[in-house]
Amino acid sequence: MSRGVLLPFQENQKNKISFVQKIAELSQNPKNIESLKAAGVMQELRPLLTDQNPSVQQITALAIGRLANYSEELSESIIQNDIITQLISSLSNQNRFYKKSACFVIKSVAKHNPQLADDVIKCGALNPLVLCLEEFDPSVKESAALALGFIAKHNTSLAHQVVEARAVEKLMMCILEPEVSLKRASALALSYISQHSEQLAQPVAECGLEKITFFLNYNDTQLKRNICQLLGNITKHSVDLANQVLHKLKNVSQLLNCLKDPDDIVRKNASYCVCEIVNKSPENAKLISNSGGASIIVDYITNIKGDPRLYGILSLGFISAYSQELAMIVIKSKAINQLRDALQNEPHQHIKAASAYALGHIGRHSPIHANEVCNANVLSLLLFYYVDPKSNDDLKEKCKKSLKKIIDSCENLKALEPLIPLAPEKI
Repeated sequence: MSRGVLLPFQENQKNKISFVQKIAELSQNPKNIESLKAAGVMQELRPLLTDQNPSVQQITALAIGRLANYSEELSESIIQNDIITQLISSLSNQNRFYKKSACFVIKSVAKHNPQLADDVIKCGALNPLVLCLEEFDPSVKESAALALGFIAKHNTSLAHQVVEARAVEKLMMCILEPEVSLKRASALALSYISQHSEQLAQPVAECGLEKITFFLNYNDTQLKRNICQLLGNITKHSVDLANQVLHKLKNVSQLLNCLKDPDDIVRKNASYCVCEIVNKSPENAKLISNSGGASIIVDYITNIKGDPRLYGILSLGFISAYSQELAMIVIKSKAINQLRDALQNEPHQHIKAASAYALGHIGRHSPIHANEVCNANVLSLLLFYYVDPKSNDDLKEKCKKSLKKIIDSCENLKALEPLIPLAPEKI
């Protein structure tokens, strides 16, 4: 074939690659999305998904994924124009770069809301995504794992369909792969599956709790964040699952050490997991406390402020509620002053309410326990927030119940006398 005949075709290919590259570049900036949408970008990109040049196809899929990532409306148009169906049908016979981009498009569409995630499933995405978890290329596996996770994230029904597609076993195998980013994506997907119900968390636990707990000591911050969150999402559903998690830990200190991590989110997610464990049974609370957990939790709430403090505060309340012996361990861990600080200084009322709850359970067991709370000048604070018109109903209720619990056990009249003129008749 003569050069003169080939030249216009070569120029056309160059122009198409230049066009999709520019669109992919522009799609990285959220400020450009509305302008691209107004220019009819999807209508221009769709035919390029079937271009004879694999590079054009792959870059087009990348551009579509970026557009979908920023725009729910464009994601809906991707469904309506059968672009997802087109991508899914091509997954089995395309190269690894295309597969990675196609999985990215599916994730970007599915993440916006349950309806779009359901639409993606109806287009037949699940089985091809699970097959992509078996690909040789780790970046394809990672992209598929994230897509499955963002589908499962929305609700129980969607997560159940992901489990039914046998994704859990493949995700658990991916978590053992050497690539850290693949481990992160797989742990996140398993966490999203587990969060909804005991029935969904159970297959994850059965498939590989020992593998999951191993990574509590792994030297990667994002992975530890995801692992702690995953363990919390498994543990929260039942006593049995909490016991399974504890049984698979080589040592409780594996988890408790995460409360000392330099990263705030690792510590927050670990405290969430510990909170769910101690909330399930007195045996669990005793095991955590006897392993030095109460002191570690107190150190945690001492060194962190705001919302991450909540689970640590609740943990101390749950531990103290079970018995006077456990409440005394919490007292000896110097928890009362930190709980008082949270009650007095935290701006969020749900944290104040949790602190009031914990203080009430510490002080209710005996005159000795009540006296420890009274000596920290907690009663006047509880009364203040109970009568404060700015307090919401939950905070008032927690303060009222805690006051009654502590006063019922209190034999220190000097601590009560200053409250008598101020206290309502109910107290």
